[in-house]
Amino acid sequence: MVEEKKEEKIEEKKVVVETKKKEEKPKKEEATVKGYDLDISTKHAVAICDFIRGKSIETAINHLEDVLTHKRAVPMNLEVPHRKGIERGRYPAKATKTIIKLLKSLNSNASILEIEDPMITFAKADKAARPYRRWGSKRFKRSHIVIIAKKSKENKK
Repeated sequence: MVEEKKEEKIEEKKVVVETKKKEEKPKKEEATVKGYDLDISTKHAVAICDFIRGKSIETAINHLEDVLTHKRAVPMNLEVPHRKGIERGRYPAKATKTIIKLLKSLNSNASILEIEDPMITFAKADKAARPYRRWGSKRFKRSHIVIIAKKSKENKK
């Protein structure tokens, strides 16, 4: 009797373990990359996020590489001089390099999740905590950046 009960319990455990293995997690439909306390200007980060939003990751990287070579300017508002081809803009090199690294990471995240033709749907930059420099003379520039890419709508049709 005791042996039969033990055998039944063991069989029940096997059945429970097998059913757990069969349940698969749903695939994620979006790839995310987050950069915290980045040493870049928040003003430049916001302008670049506005510039890349709505583009595919590859085109965004290409456009930002053009910014580094001064072939294309990032559109900005607020007391910024006019540039060729657009009304107002700048070439923020440090912020551009940092965001290119984030976009390459986002591209690899999307490929791992098997997202075809990822489109940047959400790009946001926020102010981060600004620690003091040595001897309290100035403060560092810090920004948080979040970028989310989803499958483009063209493929869904």
